Amino acid sequence: MILENITVGQLQVNCYVLATGPDREALIIDPGEEPDKIRRILKKHSLMPGFIINTHGHADHIGCDDKFGVPVYIHQEDAALLKDPRLNFSNFLMSPYSVDKHTEVRTLKDKDTISLGELDLEVIYTPGHTPGGICLFMKFEDKNILFTGDTLFYRGIGRTDFPGADEGLLISSIKEKLLKLPFDTVIYPGHGPSSTLAEEIKHNPFLN
Repeated sequence: MILENITVGQLQVNCYVLATGPDREALIIDPGEEPDKIRRILKKHSLMPGFIINTHGHADHIGCDDKFGVPVYIHQEDAALLKDPRLNFSNFLMSPYSVDKHTEVRTLKDKDTISLGELDLEVIYTPGHTPGGICLFMKFEDKNILFTGDTLFYRGIGRTDFPGADEGLLISSIKEKLLKLPFDTVIYPGHGPSSTLAEEIKHNPFLN
């Protein structure tokens, strides 16, 4: 399996490129900015982009959605953010951005499965940072992997001090859904270093 973390943009978003091996299709999680930087990783492994998944609809995570010519998956509650610079905050973070009208947008809901080759990612609906925030859980061989977007970070959680956010709902989403996964699950967040659920249960001040 290929799993590359590319830090992009002024807000240092973790964009992930995932594939079963070289010379195959790849899925791209949260391509926020710097498409050429992402393309260099694709070229490094001789990968072709297959589709994009957004963990939520904020501008720093969606800014390159229409730069690869592939479908974009996003939770149905955040789909409107792709088209509205006011809702995705690009008016404040950068130049106003909306995904090109020719880009195919596919909506997701809780417990959907997205597959690419031998990789199956389960959608876990975790609202709170945005109304349609999701995490993506994957089992691969003996590993449990969770892409948490801006839901759960190393020693932190996503911001909830702006319209559409709800701290109580976010913490509830984490405790009721994520903390029921195996404790050895490795988390790959939308910003900052990776961690494990066991470490966050023990040390994350928002969960204690």
